Amino acid sequence: MPRRLPALALALTLAMSANLHAAPMQLADYLALSGPAPDATLRYGAAPSQYAELFVPPGKGPFPVAVLVHGGCWTKEFGGIAQLRNMAGALVRRGIAVWNVEYRRVDEAGGGYPGTYHDMNAALDLLARTARDRPLDLDRLVAVGHSAGGQLVQWLAGRSRIPATSPLFHAGALPVRRVVSLGGLADLRREAALLKTSCGREVAELAGTPSAARPDVFADTNAGDLMPNGSHTILVTGELDTISPPRVAHDFAARARAAGDAADVVILPGASHYDEVAATSASWPLVLRAIEAALGQAPR
Repeated sequence: MPRRLPALALALTLAMSANLHAAPMQLADYLALSGPAPDATLRYGAAPSQYAELFVPPGKGPFPVAVLVHGGCWTKEFGGIAQLRNMAGALVRRGIAVWNVEYRRVDEAGGGYPGTYHDMNAALDLLARTARDRPLDLDRLVAVGHSAGGQLVQWLAGRSRIPATSPLFHAGALPVRRVVSLGGLADLRREAALLKTSCGREVAELAGTPSAARPDVFADTNAGDLMPNGSHTILVTGELDTISPPRVAHDFAARARAAGDAADVVILPGASHYDEVAATSASWPLVLRAIEAALGQAPR
């Protein structure tokens, strides 16, 4: 059965009240988001986009960790890692360390299938190495992804099910068992039409093309096919999200539960696709409660 989230009740009331007076955020509002500089920037590859930003709260720790993966329709056009610094700063103030991941997108050399997934693997490997000499508690880890990033973090939760014959197989991967997907576009097999209308993406860019050796391109790329995997996913979507509508979250949650995994859906009242990721939005209390609930932290 899916785990209940009683801590979200108060935040829902707060978000509903705040949204009575707040207009939904637009793309321009999202692109204007900013936040503090990271404590460190660490590279996991030689390409310009192969790096991650580390934010660590003051104090001794060890601190729980939120892995942030930005969206942007898998392209460079719509911002990304810089905008998630807004959320990173807010999480650090709550005593949560942040690993803010950049990656190669479909319009960058080496991006798409399989490079973007290799980047996710390498970024998580680097986090595991970094935690050896930093006050990071990887037993308390949640992966938080927005839009295209939601697809990637939901894939991370299922990568243990990827067969050894796949180019994406990765032995010894850091387990990701708790996921918060913010307007995620995760089910490549079933949502191909939505990816086209919302982002102009063809699934072949993200899943590759069939071959004799790999006839089913979704078997190693699609979060909806990599279940059950023992994860708990909280799917958070704005009521007014037109890029990844609430129906998408409900459909994925139903499939996850049917497979035996835990999943919850949180709908942000009066919110757009961009309110989901902004710590400055009226929806932030509800998003924060979802992240803290995933980490097992009591509200404060």
